[in-house]
Amino acid sequence: MAQTEHFDVVIVGAGLSGVGAGVHLGKRCPEKSYVILENREAIGGTWDLFRYPGIRSDSDMFTLGYAFKPWTEQKAIADGPSIWNYVNETAREYGVDRHIRFKHKVTRAYWSSDQARWTVEAEHDGAVKRFTANFVLMAAGYYNYEQGYLPDWEGTESFKGEIIHPQHWPEEFDYAGKRVVIIGSGATAVTLAPAMTDKAAHVTMLQRSPTYMISMPAEDAAANWARRHLPQGFAYDLTRLRKILFQQFFFRLARSRPEKVKQRLLELIREQVGPDYDMETHFTPRYNPWEQRLCLVPDNDMFEAVRDGKVSIATDTIERFTESGLKLASGQELEADVIVTATGLNLRMLGGTEVIVDGEKVETGERYTYKGAMLSDVPNLAFVFGYTNASWTLRADLISQYVCRLINYLDEYDLASATPRLSGEPLEERPFADFSSGYFQRAAHLLPKQTTKAPWKQNQSYAHDIMDLRYGAIEDGVLEFKRAPAPPRAPAKEAREPVTA
Repeated sequence: MAQTEHFDVVIVGAGLSGVGAGVHLGKRCPEKSYVILENREAIGGTWDLFRYPGIRSDSDMFTLGYAFKPWTEQKAIADGPSIWNYVNETAREYGVDRHIRFKHKVTRAYWSSDQARWTVEAEHDGAVKRFTANFVLMAAGYYNYEQGYLPDWEGTESFKGEIIHPQHWPEEFDYAGKRVVIIGSGATAVTLAPAMTDKAAHVTMLQRSPTYMISMPAEDAAANWARRHLPQGFAYDLTRLRKILFQQFFFRLARSRPEKVKQRLLELIREQVGPDYDMETHFTPRYNPWEQRLCLVPDNDMFEAVRDGKVSIATDTIERFTESGLKLASGQELEADVIVTATGLNLRMLGGTEVIVDGEKVETGERYTYKGAMLSDVPNLAFVFGYTNASWTLRADLISQYVCRLINYLDEYDLASATPRLSGEPLEERPFADFSSGYFQRAAHLLPKQTTKAPWKQNQSYAHDIMDLRYGAIEDGVLEFKRAPAPPRAPAKEAREPVTA
C-alpha cells in the first residue's frame, strides 16, 4: 500500500477558487502545510476546460479577479485565455503552483473523530493515493467537468451534421461556411452566437424562452483612466469598490422594483435591435429580473449581430431532430450543418466527492449550510460556492479568509475540530439558492438547505458576508469545538520481584 502523506490542509481543485485559497493560506497561515489536488492536468478550472469560440467572463474582472492581485488588462470583460493567464500568473507569483498535484481525482474523504483528521483518497495513474489532513477545503467548483447537461431529444441519431456541447468543444473545429443552430439562451449561447458569425454562413439561437440581457462596455473607461493616473493598487481597489456597489444596488433594485427594471432593460435592447423587432417573443422573459442570472453582452455584440441579420433568434420548442436539422413544435424547420447544445451544466456538490463522517455518508441535500461555507454536523470541512447575483470570486475570497481565521482560532486555543451544530428549535427551511434557473432546479436534491435565520442562511450580500466571514466572531454558540483526543495510554508494566544473588 502506498504511503499516506499528511498535510495540515487539503484543497480540492486548482481553478480560480483553489488558487486563491492557496494564496490566502500562504498569507494568513504561513506555518501550515497544504496540498492542492487537481483532477485535470492544468491550472485554471473552468478557464482551462472551456475552449468554445468567444469564451469570456460573464462578470467584470475587477470583481471576478482577486482582491489581492489587480487586474491590469484593458478589457474589463475578458476573454477566456486572458483569465487563464491571470490565474496561472497568480499561482506562479505566490508559489501556489508548487503545491499542486495534477491528475489527482478526489473520490472520497472520511473523517475520524478518534483521530480528529480527514483521510482523502484520490485516483492517480490507476492507483489510489491517500492524504490525511486536519482541514479540507472543497474548491472544485459547482458542476460536473466530465459531462454537461444534455436533454433527451428524439431523433438525435438521425441528424447528418455535427452535434457539439460547448463543454467539449473539438480542438480546431472548423465551422466556416456552415449553418449553425445554437440551442439555449444562457450566457454560453449569448457568447457563442455573435462569436461564430465570423466564419459561419448563418447562426440561429434557438430558445424555449428568453433570458434577460444587459450590455456593458468591454473596456471600462473610468477604470483605465484610474490605472493610468493613480497608484495601481489604489486604482484597482477604487474600481472594484465601484463595481461591487453597483452590482449590489442593481440587484436590490431589481428585486424591489422588478417591473421598472424590466422595462428599462428591454428599452436598452430595443434601441439596438430596432423598433420593429419582435421584442415580446424573443427578448421578454417570463420571470422577473435576477430571478435568474442576467446575461452580459459586451459592447452590444449580440444585439448588433441580430440587427445586422447575422444572428436569428427562434423562440420555440424542439419536436425532434431530423436529417437536416430540427423540427420545432410550431412546425417550423431549422436547417443546420452544426447544432451546438448550449443547454447548461450538471451541478454537483463538493466536486462529486463521497464524504463520510465516522462511518456515516454525508448526503449534502439533507444537510444545512452554515454561513454558506460549511455543512451541519461535518467537522473541519468548508466548500466554496460563490454568489448567484455577483462575481464568484467575491465570495470565494471571503470563504478562504474565514477558513484561515478558523484554522488559526483552533491553533490558538489548542483545539482539534469545529463542527456546525443545529439547535433543537424548529427551523423554517429554504432552498440553498433563491434562483429559478434550470440547472439549479435539476440539482435541488443535491444542494444543502438553508433557513431564515443566521448563521444557517445563505446570504447574497457581499457587505453582510464581509461582516460575518471576515470580522464575525468565530465562537458563536453554533460551532462545537473539541480538543484532540488523548493518545492511547501505554499498558502498565508487570511488577517483578527484585533479583538477588
